[in-house]
Amino acid sequence: MDFEEALYRLKNGDKVFRSGWNGKNMWIHLQKPDHNSKMTLPYLYMRTAQGDLVPWTISQADVLANDWSVAWEADEK
Repeated sequence: MDFEEALYRLKNGDKVFRSGWNGKNMWIHLQKPDHNSKMTLPYLYMRTAQGDLVPWTISQADVLANDWSVAWEADEK
């Protein structure tokens, strides 16, 4: 899928990833702040190949890619 569809899926609570990424079990997710959050606006974060969670900023290559997929719970372990 393209990033337009991936963004739609993110906004609906899914985690997504690119098959072109080198690391295994990497994905991004949309965080929507709540009353306990220090952040005040939604943001994207990534699960790295090492299992860390980090803020994520999209690249031009990611925006234009067509290899986005939904990350299923079984794939995330």
